[in-house]
Amino acid sequence: MSAISPTVVPSFRGRIGRDARSGYYAAPRRYRLHLSPSCPHCLRIAVTHSLLGLEDVLPVTPLPALPDAPDGGHRALRPLYEASSHQHPGPAVAPVLSDDWTGTIVSTHTPGILRDLVRRFGNHGPDLRPRGREEAVDAVERLCARGINEAAQLAGDSEGDPAEREAALALLLRTLDSLDTRLASHAYVVGEELTLADVELWAALVQLDAVHRHHLDAAAVHRVTGHPHVWAYARRLTARPAFGRHLDLDALTRRHHAHCRGVEAAGAAVAIVDWRACFQEAGPEILEESAS
Repeated sequence: MSAISPTVVPSFRGRIGRDARSGYYAAPRRYRLHLSPSCPHCLRIAVTHSLLGLEDVLPVTPLPALPDAPDGGHRALRPLYEASSHQHPGPAVAPVLSDDWTGTIVSTHTPGILRDLVRRFGNHGPDLRPRGREEAVDAVERLCARGINEAAQLAGDSEGDPAEREAALALLLRTLDSLDTRLASHAYVVGEELTLADVELWAALVQLDAVHRHHLDAAAVHRVTGHPHVWAYARRLTARPAFGRHLDLDALTRRHHAHCRGVEAAGAAVAIVDWRACFQEAGPEILEESAS
């Protein structure tokens, strides 16, 4: 395998309800996000949090890029895990949505956290999960998980069956083909407005370039780059502060090297996107649009 699978940790899947009768209900500064810059799940949450402008409503506690506990967890999260699950098994991992009133964990489940940010806290921000388009947004989430993240990892597995690796690469390329066709005539992946689907796709493209590319051969990476609309879209989103300012490539690389046991392939030398330049070269009009 190209990387060690993380320790399976029982997840917390609490949800934020509509009012006090639900137990966990939306209240300013009651809850807190604990996010690490190297975690792809945390990246999706951080971008969504910024897009919704929740800095004053839902504080964020940053965690180190690499877990600092011997078991692969974060020392700072251990008290929350212990308070929420007696003799909690496994490491205290991010992301975490905690309740400051009780000192316990509400959720570690990224899809649920994202939905609650939008539905319970995002009243004054953009509608990132529009009514009537939920299934389309969820379909993109599944597409990214299977057609990009999982397919790229399997395609780069140096110990995998050659036929399975080839099938995984074919799935990855078909996924990028379909997305490239879509983005050739649309600004965003679902409709004409930014949604959670764009956060999911952008984060998957970052992971594809920053991590999975290093285990693909050069020919495969060149085929991946042959989707101009997909990568132009990735650059355009990166130029927006809500996306670009959360992208810590050094942290992603450090996490990858800490966990990876695969063989680096020739694709590592074929860069796809200069992510730093995308944000640094953003024009004033883009910065103003993103701030509005």
